[in-house]
Amino acid sequence: MSDPRDVQKVAKLVKEFRFAMLTTTSPGGKLVARPMTVQEVEFDGDLWFIATRDSHTVTEIGSDPVVGVSFASNDTWVSLSGTAKMIDDSQKVAELWNQWVEAWFPEGPEDPNIVLIKFTADGAEYWDTPGGRIASVISLVKAKVTGQPYDGGENDKVDL
Repeated sequence: MSDPRDVQKVAKLVKEFRFAMLTTTSPGGKLVARPMTVQEVEFDGDLWFIATRDSHTVTEIGSDPVVGVSFASNDTWVSLSGTAKMIDDSQKVAELWNQWVEAWFPEGPEDPNIVLIKFTADGAEYWDTPGGRIASVISLVKAKVTGQPYDGGENDKVDL
C-alpha cells in the first residue's frame, strides 16, 4: 500500500472530474474507451457509473473485469487500473440518481435496464501541473533556456 498522502493526492485529483473514460476489452481483444459520468465524486478507491444492462460496456466487463479509468484536463491527468463489475441495486441507483443521469435515462431510476458499474482501483498514475498552463509554459521556457529536461510538475504511481 502506498503512503496515505499519495492516495489522498489521487482522491483530490479525481474529485475535480465529472467525466471519465472507461476502457474495457472487446470480444476481439481490442481496447475500447467510452466516456462515462462519475456518479460519486468522493473517491475512496471505488467509482460508480450508471449504464444500460444491454450495453457493450457491461457485456465486456462481464467477460473481462480488468478495466482502466482515465481523466484528463489541461493540467492534470489521472490513470486508474482495476476491476469492474455489474451491480443490480435499485437502492444505490436511487441514491446516485441526479439530473445528469436523467438525461440518459428518461424513464427514471426505476428503468429495469439500468445497472451500476462499480470500479475498484488497485493502482493509479497521475501527472499534475500545479499552477496550470502558465506554470507549464514557464517550465518549458526554462528547459529550453537552460538545456535541462522539462519539469512538468508532479508525476507518481500509487498502489491503492
